[in-house]
Amino acid sequence: MKAVLLDADTLGSGVDLEPIRAVVSELRVFARTSPEQLQEHLADAELIITNKVQIPDWAMQGRKGILVLATGTNNIDMDAARAQGVPVRNVSNYGTHSVAQHTLMLMLALAARLPRYQHDVRGGSWQQSPFFCLLNHNTTELAGKTLVIVGQGTLGSAVAKLAEAFGMTVIFCARPGAEDDRRLSFEQAIEQADVLSFHCPLNEHTRHLLNRDNIDRLKRGCLVVNCARGGIIDEMAALWALQSGHLGGLAVDVLPVEPPSEGHPLLSALKQGNLNLIVTPHNAWISPQARQNIINLTADNIRALG
Repeated sequence: MKAVLLDADTLGSGVDLEPIRAVVSELRVFARTSPEQLQEHLADAELIITNKVQIPDWAMQGRKGILVLATGTNNIDMDAARAQGVPVRNVSNYGTHSVAQHTLMLMLALAARLPRYQHDVRGGSWQQSPFFCLLNHNTTELAGKTLVIVGQGTLGSAVAKLAEAFGMTVIFCARPGAEDDRRLSFEQAIEQADVLSFHCPLNEHTRHLLNRDNIDRLKRGCLVVNCARGGIIDEMAALWALQSGHLGGLAVDVLPVEPPSEGHPLLSALKQGNLNLIVTPHNAWISPQARQNIINLTADNIRALG
C-alpha cells in the first residue's frame, strides 16, 4: 500500500522511518502540510500518516487507513471515518518513561524551589550573601508526603513507582465521571495532597477539573503538576492560587492552545521571575527512544490493517 507522512518535522531529527518503509510499498514524506497543501500531498496515498495535520471527511474517501503518530485523535473527523469505514489507529504508551521522568523532574524542581533560587542567583543574591548559602525559600522534602495522581493508566502508574522511590505515599483518585469507582473522589483526594499530578485524558469530565471552586480544597503549599493536556486545570485559577501563596508551586508541560502564538498568562507570569512556576513546551514525550517507539508502533498498526 502507498502511504504518505504529512508532518515528519513533528517527530524531530534522528528518527528512523525504516520500520514503516518496510511494511508499505511506497512512503512519501513531507516535513509539513498546510490545509492548502493537503489534497496535493495526499494524492493517491492509500494510508495517511499524520501527527497533528487535520484530516477532514473529504480527505478520507478511498483511503485504507489513517495512522495517527500520537495518542490523541482530535485532529481526525472520527464520525466521518466510521461512516466511510476507514480505520483509524493511534499509538499509546510510547513515551511512558520519558513523560514519567519529566513529571518527576518538574516535581523535584518545584519541591526545591528551583525557579525562585535560580532567579535569586541571576539577580546576584548569592554573590551578596553575608554567609555561604541562601535560605530565602523553604523547600519541600518529598519523603513522607502524599502524591495524589489523577489517572491510573500506564503513565500514572509509572509516575507512582518513581514517587514511591522518594518515599512518597501515592493515592489514585476515582476516575472523573465514573459513578461506580469506589476510590476517593477528586474533591476528597485533593484535600490530602502535598503534590497533585495529572495523567488523564481531556474530556467533558476532566476539563477544568481543578478550578476556582475547588482549588482552595488543596493544602496550602501544595505543588501542582500537569503533564496531561492543557485545560484539565483552569490555568488562570492555578496562577491566581500561586500568586496568592495558596499553591507552593505550579508546573505545566501543556497549554490549551499550542503553540501559544497569542501568548498565555502563565508565560507572562514567568517574566516576573519570583514565582515557583515552570512551563515546559510540551516536550515531556520527546526522548529519542519515545519518538522511535512511535514509528515502531505505527508500523505495527499498519501490519494489523492487513
